[in-house]
Amino acid sequence: MVDERTLSSDPALAVFPARLRPTPDALSLPLPPDARRPTIAQRLPLIVGLGLVALAIVGTIYLSTLRWTGTERSPVALGILRTQIIGGTAQVLVYVLAAASVVFLLARRPTRRRVIVGAIAVVAGAGIGAGILFFIAVTNALGVALSATTSAWVIAGFAGTALAVASFWSARRWRTIGVAISTILILIAGTLGVNADFGLDPTVGALVGVSTLNTISLPVTKSTPDPIPTELDGGALWANWAAPADMPTVGTQTQVVLPNTVSGFKARPAGLYLPPAALVKNPPELPFMIMMMGQPGNPDPAITAAILNVFASRNHGLAPIMLVVDQIGNLGVDPLCLNTSEYGNAESYVTQDAVNWARTHLHILQDPAHWTVAGYSNGGECALYFGAKYPSIFGNVLDISGEAYPGEDRAPATLATVFHGNETAYRATWPQTILASGNYPNSEGIFTVSSNDLQYLPEAKAATTAALAAHWKTTFFEVPNGGHVLLALNAGFTEGCEVLYPRLGLSQPPGTATPTSTPSP
Repeated sequence: MVDERTLSSDPALAVFPARLRPTPDALSLPLPPDARRPTIAQRLPLIVGLGLVALAIVGTIYLSTLRWTGTERSPVALGILRTQIIGGTAQVLVYVLAAASVVFLLARRPTRRRVIVGAIAVVAGAGIGAGILFFIAVTNALGVALSATTSAWVIAGFAGTALAVASFWSARRWRTIGVAISTILILIAGTLGVNADFGLDPTVGALVGVSTLNTISLPVTKSTPDPIPTELDGGALWANWAAPADMPTVGTQTQVVLPNTVSGFKARPAGLYLPPAALVKNPPELPFMIMMMGQPGNPDPAITAAILNVFASRNHGLAPIMLVVDQIGNLGVDPLCLNTSEYGNAESYVTQDAVNWARTHLHILQDPAHWTVAGYSNGGECALYFGAKYPSIFGNVLDISGEAYPGEDRAPATLATVFHGNETAYRATWPQTILASGNYPNSEGIFTVSSNDLQYLPEAKAATTAALAAHWKTTFFEVPNGGHVLLALNAGFTEGCEVLYPRLGLSQPPGTATPTSTPSP
């Protein structure tokens, strides 16, 4: 080791300017190789990061080998698809990990540059999120007003993602791995937050549009169905049905592939709900319901089947047999529930293919008085359209937060592309136009909407008025502060069942005498 005093007194070095004189460190002997190696503690973040990357790669390869659809679906894949992401452990875990990711992104020595860059990134990200929300609101791109909760999740998600992206700069290699993982977790948390606010996709499978129901094939029960008025011998079901002791306590949910023989429409498998009374040895003929969800949405009976199970438990296992059909098909477009050259024959698929299959394969009452067409949002408009146009098929309509007419959220584009500028032809498909010229001796309509759903509230009131003018028996119900999300669907469908059950013969109408004896099943 060379002493600094030696350097300063050495005449050979004194001739060099001070700034050029070698320092003591420059003349010191190199350290042993072992002295330069990082410690285990210093290497730990890199080791953990590389381990997580390796785990992600192996996991991705493993997941790609699983069978996710079909009758031979992998049990692991089925378990993942059925994972609850609303109110379940998985949702909480993602939120905790996302919060930890934000802490990780902020846990750096707060230099002036880092603070400025981080603040700019967060503000810019939040601004981008707010800008997207503004664009959606102005253009009505989603066809529905977003709630404050969803808006907060969108802004927070973009702000967190921007912070993560900014953290890539000047980050050491091991830290970039953590930043990448944090980015993914923040995006997933934002997605789950928005999904939870809407509440319509409770599982991973529902969120990605993959059904976890078993597909069944039912035999033909009636080769020549006759939709004449029918009534059980001696009165309605509530007065003539006694549940056997071995009847299940809840109904069952499956899915069926409906032949598109007439329409050629490419739809996803339909969801089928069979109530407890349909699962016994000698089941009665039951009322029938076609249900349609919104867009985007899945033909999944889970939400409405849970409500029907509640009503069945109160009424000796009685409930309508419900077929949740897919009136959308291609998730990227809205077929308008019409027959069009642009989007296919969605109308024929529902009113002919689905109806014909139900008449010949299900143990149901056949007359319009016992048939209901129901729908939510996009499906609500479809339900009203079909009920107005086909009263000989559907005697009852349940319109939950429905749109006013086909393609309402993009009416100018629909008018131009589907009807080629013919406004008269377009208006002829609007339910209110059809109601004004129809004949309805025995139709009933239930219209429900949330009190704070400012877009669809006036439309529901207008639909109710049009139905009343067409001499329908109508019910209008406002869901208190339900928005255009799960609460609106649950409360609206529940109200519809309350109104329909006595009409369909599933519960005792008010003021009706109770039978003195219980008939045999």
